Amino acid sequence: MSTPLTLRIIRDEHGALAAMLRSIPLLLAEHRRQGSLPDFAALRAMLFYVDEFPERLHHPKETELLFPKLRARAPELRDTLDRLDADHDRGEHAIRDLEHSLLAFEMLGEPRRERFEQQVERYVASYLKHMEVEEREILPAAMKLLSAEDWDDLDEAFAANRDPLTGHQADAGYEQLFHRIVNLVPAPYGLGPALDRR
Repeated sequence: MSTPLTLRIIRDEHGALAAMLRSIPLLLAEHRRQGSLPDFAALRAMLFYVDEFPERLHHPKETELLFPKLRARAPELRDTLDRLDADHDRGEHAIRDLEHSLLAFEMLGEPRRERFEQQVERYVASYLKHMEVEEREILPAAMKLLSAEDWDDLDEAFAANRDPLTGHQADAGYEQLFHRIVNLVPAPYGLGPALDRR
């Protein structure tokens, strides 16, 4: 069986999101080294993207469609799926906290830089770990256990995501947002320069 569309979409969305998330602490570290303030509008755009796409499109479909199918066929994954669902439940609150912390840094300046940078590091590490568990445990189990009918249902739902960071045309209202993000995120998901990972 070839790789179902849903799995390709999830992996593409994970790859795009991971590239963007990894770029945020690298950008912040570069500005710290230079003694400059970051582009707050660009950071707001990146965090807004996380809220608009992964939080509102990607996670609900995993929680409401993919995970229940796996729970029914793989009871041994129930604890892992519960932890991933709990991560999804905390996601909206976590991104709001990060957006607030960014606003505090922008409005209050240097005294709030370190707190925001530390919060970004924790958020990114947690998100990357979450996606790594899905890639390592959940997606292979889905490939092995789900039926063609399951994949038909999932493919229809996930194909509607059309995340612009995975190569889809942005809706008119999002064009400026994605133009700004794509120019910051390193290839292959964006057009930004390679970042120093020291």
